[in-house]
Amino acid sequence: MKYNDEKIKYYLNNILTIPSPSGFTEKVMDYIKEELYILNVPYSVTNKGAVVVTLEGKNKDYERVFSAHIDTLGAMVKSIKSNGCVSFLPIGGFMMNSIEGENCTIENLYDKKITGTVQSTKPSVHISGDEARELKRTPENMEIVLDEKVFSKEDTKNLGIEVGDFIYFNTRTVFTPNGFIKSRYLDDKASAAILLYAIKYLVENSIELPYTTSFFISNYEEVGHGASAALPKNTKEFISVDMGAPGLDQNSSEYAVCICAKDSSGPYDLELRKKLVSICNKNTIPYKIDIYPYYGSDASAALRAGWDIKTALIGTGVFASHGYERTHMDGILATLDLIIKYCQAE
Repeated sequence: MKYNDEKIKYYLNNILTIPSPSGFTEKVMDYIKEELYILNVPYSVTNKGAVVVTLEGKNKDYERVFSAHIDTLGAMVKSIKSNGCVSFLPIGGFMMNSIEGENCTIENLYDKKITGTVQSTKPSVHISGDEARELKRTPENMEIVLDEKVFSKEDTKNLGIEVGDFIYFNTRTVFTPNGFIKSRYLDDKASAAILLYAIKYLVENSIELPYTTSFFISNYEEVGHGASAALPKNTKEFISVDMGAPGLDQNSSEYAVCICAKDSSGPYDLELRKKLVSICNKNTIPYKIDIYPYYGSDASAALRAGWDIKTALIGTGVFASHGYERTHMDGILATLDLIIKYCQAE
């Protein structure tokens, strides 16, 4: 089955370059809505801001839902230091060393943007020697050095920066000629681009669906409650399209769709996993089954909230998750193909 690689990359590049840490997702959600409008696809918006697209199928009482989350890691201003630098706390779970030296932007309540760089409080070995090397990378030992002539707390406050302002990090998005994508926030914007393209493909090809199928674009996954509410009322199967995590002692791959058997929330539904594997085998879709001990998903959130649903978790392999990440178009296309085939399966 032929898919338009360039259109997927177009969606992905646009989504990646719109900042959207959890709690600051309005702009990227507006972009999703604009693309749905172009496709002439109706959607609804939950009270919490998630976007839901529903495509009617033959069976309207048994609904399948695919989810992807558009919110990312980020940070928030905690305080302004006496020297004018900014202290911050993370949004979502990432290692401080993964953002050290990264350029970033602080955006205040009035859309003013001030750039800076994340540094440790001892950033120079010429000044601090081994103390700089050995300093533990924790929030209290990190700060944002602004690209402004500031020398005091008052100078920084006069720029319009206040406690609670959102901070986002440069994504450094790169598409290589041989199919790799390198960027922050492929978790989970790669999946959001996949679902947007899947909607386009299903609609434009007038594909008949055996079951009503919805696509839930979540905006609070990184803080644990993205899909905890407002799922379509007839949801019976919930497939979180997130990511696989290749790495040490893992089975996942950047070149395949990864199917999670278990994460920190426990095992995913065995029946759904068997269906997904069967479709991969039948259609020669490259796949890997894996277990992620320090992982949770929107499916996990839905189960914790009490939804009586069967859940699964799939996604392209994303190397160095919650850091400067990498995946490959092979994994993206394998994930897309599994979704399209699953949508058509009885």
